[in-house]
Amino acid sequence: MQTNAIHTGGVRAVTFALALLAALSATYWFLKSTQPHSVSIAASQASSVLAPLDPQAVARALGGGKAVPAISAGSANPGRPPFVLLGVLAEGAHGGAALMSVDGKPAKPYAVGASVDGNLVLQSVSGRRATLAAGVNDPAQITLELPALSK
Repeated sequence: MQTNAIHTGGVRAVTFALALLAALSATYWFLKSTQPHSVSIAASQASSVLAPLDPQAVARALGGGKAVPAISAGSANPGRPPFVLLGVLAEGAHGGAALMSVDGKPAKPYAVGASVDGNLVLQSVSGRRATLAAGVNDPAQITLELPALSK
């Protein structure tokens, strides 16, 4: 039986190319796995040097462009609470911001430690909760929670 030299050469060339690709791929992944993980180091360094929160950006992210219906000063509504929590942005253990409406005024972002009204500051935020107190280290006076998410 006679073999065709053209077909044999083509099969050899394709086999050689596939073997070369496999060897290059194995070399690439071996070299990649032995290098130090520079991405995790950069991520940990970047997280330690975070820029301070921009209140206007927080307001936009939490929907701060939407106005809360205002209540006139003469008509006190005893059923409506003076503080309405509209959004929370928790950042680490002691950082973050809350989007709140105070006394029916349009919602504004407040960073942790910022004065909410004359005698209360935003003490902390976590999850879907914001805590108000007389000072950052004082006991909590008011705890606001976002309503439960509807499914």
